[in-house]
Amino acid sequence: MASVLLKNVYKEFDGGVIAVSDFSLSVEDREFIILVGPSGCGKSTTLRMIAGLEEITQGEIYIDDRLVNDVQPKDRDIAMVFQNYALYPHMTVYDNMAFGLKLRKIPKDDIKRRVTEAARILEIEHLLDRKPKALSGGQRQRVALGRAIVRDPKVFLMDEPLSNLDAKLRVQMRVEITKLHQRLNTTIIYVTHDQTEAMTMGTRIVVMKDGFIQQVDSPSELYLHPVNTFVAGFIGMPPMNFINTTIYDEDGELKVKFGSNVITLPADKYDTEEVRNYIDKEVIMGVRPEAISDTPDDVAASPTTVFDADVDVVEMLGAETYVYMTHEGYSLTARVDPMATVSRVGEPAKFRIDGRRIALFDQETEQAIIT
Repeated sequence: MASVLLKNVYKEFDGGVIAVSDFSLSVEDREFIILVGPSGCGKSTTLRMIAGLEEITQGEIYIDDRLVNDVQPKDRDIAMVFQNYALYPHMTVYDNMAFGLKLRKIPKDDIKRRVTEAARILEIEHLLDRKPKALSGGQRQRVALGRAIVRDPKVFLMDEPLSNLDAKLRVQMRVEITKLHQRLNTTIIYVTHDQTEAMTMGTRIVVMKDGFIQQVDSPSELYLHPVNTFVAGFIGMPPMNFINTTIYDEDGELKVKFGSNVITLPADKYDTEEVRNYIDKEVIMGVRPEAISDTPDDVAASPTTVFDADVDVVEMLGAETYVYMTHEGYSLTARVDPMATVSRVGEPAKFRIDGRRIALFDQETEQAIIT
């Protein structure tokens, strides 16, 4: 397998449209890297530049310490799995998987060994004589993965490979690709717009917006310590609640206003020089849905963190319940216990914000002050 290095890579299309700006990333050997972001953020363009399917405008790309800017895609020793599977409809599964090897004039015995082994790993041995039209979406995706595996490439590139599958199959294939990475011990760069895929599959995640990298980190660090409001709002479902507020000092205690409510910030976490620099300034308060509780009588709760809200929608998902509410003009979402006894829609209920789990962001730059 191999490492991948991108140094100050730019991509500008005709008409002056800049799709990727100053993209620098070091992918270690055998890492599972996820590029995630909304549509149009440049993640697929970045993947295609690594593959050689798009020319870079500026910068350098290295695969296994070899500069590949001017190397043809077929000579980069990579394998790409596309969103639409790209299978030949007139060929059997076996021939689809073997086609690339035949073009490279690999001996027949070696081709058979590789295809059989890949089929065994993907549990599609019984499908080798079928044609794509006789396969389900999940089976077609396994064939596309198998075609990549048999090449034994240095790097696997995957461009939203699960987006055409139904919800149940996506979960199943998510697990299968993760197991495949562990089994093959290979380097994978994977593009998705689905943050659930990113959080559950990647060893590290690259969050992109408007062609720029916002943050590169492990799933847990992205969730717990987002660098700005975009990452905080994009990672996590339901997304983080954002509230405009002001930090002030009252008798040595740092507090923030939330509508007519006041939340005391625990000194052991928030009484820092960085936070005190924002005293009497407007900031953005970020609150994860799970930091809003429907148990306001908790003995550890400060009474100032308890508030009344009108319940707009309750979504019961089995393992958890989402409550969408309105409080003094603020729209908030809480993720509560599935056994929660929330009032009926249209009726008020009491909630509590955990003051220990508040993030604060600069109002102008939207960069994190503390998370």
